[in-house]
Amino acid sequence: MTARCLCALALAVLLAALPAGLLAAEEKKAEAKKDEAFRPLLDADLSHWKADEKVKQHWTLADGVLKYDGKASHLWTKESFKDFVLKVDWRLPAKGDSGVYLRGMSKAQCNIWVNKLGSGEVWGYRVDKNQPEEIRKACTPSKVADKPVGEWNTFVITMKGDRLTVVLNGEEVISGAKLPDVKPSGPIALQHHGNPIEFRNVLIKELGEKKDQ
Repeated sequence: MTARCLCALALAVLLAALPAGLLAAEEKKAEAKKDEAFRPLLDADLSHWKADEKVKQHWTLADGVLKYDGKASHLWTKESFKDFVLKVDWRLPAKGDSGVYLRGMSKAQCNIWVNKLGSGEVWGYRVDKNQPEEIRKACTPSKVADKPVGEWNTFVITMKGDRLTVVLNGEEVISGAKLPDVKPSGPIALQHHGNPIEFRNVLIKELGEKKDQ
């Protein structure tokens, strides 16, 4: 048996000997360390967002949940972002339509809706007949991963260069889709589409160089 195999065996024996509670605690620490680069975009208020008093009448934040009544406008971040991973929990209280705009572009939108295609679809590119078929196909979800209306869903959106990956409820529905002519940097928006929607746990981790100032 090689030295590498012996080390692996010893590690396995050591882990097996640890109390279940201690092992779970160590796993939680490792998970927390992995996520420590994320920072919240929803705190106790809307300080990260362009929200005047009129906007706040329709986008209301309480107990960590941001509720929108569908009667105002898009909610944009004050900051611009280049390459990033964005985590967003969202819930439609009834059938409706919304989305997440990336890099300041409505075309670069991860759709939230009740539709046979499923959420995560990049509508602006999918329906653009000037784009090659492979571009449009890549912007169409590979599967429907939405939970039933009224339940919480989770997006993990990764934007690197002109490539977009979207994971919905643990399922990769958009895989490295190319978004031609997408801006190199821009703000993020929660989309107004005339329907009530709720958001929570909006977290971002910037990748590589910092965003443009």
